[in-house]
Amino acid sequence: SLAVARIDSASFSEKDIISKMTFDRRPSMTNKQKRLFKQKVDEFVAKVKGSAYTDITGGVLQAVEYLNETGAGRKHILIFSDLKEELVKGHVRDFPLQVSECKVVALNVTKLRSDNVDPREYYKRVDQWKERVEAGGGHWRVINDLERLESILAD
Repeated sequence: SLAVARIDSASFSEKDIISKMTFDRRPSMTNKQKRLFKQKVDEFVAKVKGSAYTDITGGVLQAVEYLNETGAGRKHILIFSDLKEELVKGHVRDFPLQVSECKVVALNVTKLRSDNVDPREYYKRVDQWKERVEAGGGHWRVINDLERLESILAD
């Protein structure tokens, strides 16, 4: 199973799932499904606009829920973000994550302008997410070279 969702102002919602699919075991059907999945993602990427807020925690919660529903044997959550969570006023996300048996991978973590002034800010954000994921029973990795992603997902 595979799903792609956006992280915006309130990502703990089904409406933020761009595409999701559980692939057929027959190769001919799987290839057709992969093409459809890719088409949906490409259409989204072509028209997506930035958001004033980023609810990374909400996105992770949605991902865990989806992975648990599918009964996936291996659970990977990929995050494309600067890892700076900016929430709408009133949204509460300061609680432990339950990500047991999930591999959470932050990909190509974008560095903010302020990180150039003080790189410790970048490392602090990465360390805070690592602590949250591992405290919730998950495994954390940061990968800045997308060429290495396939080998890491195969682990």
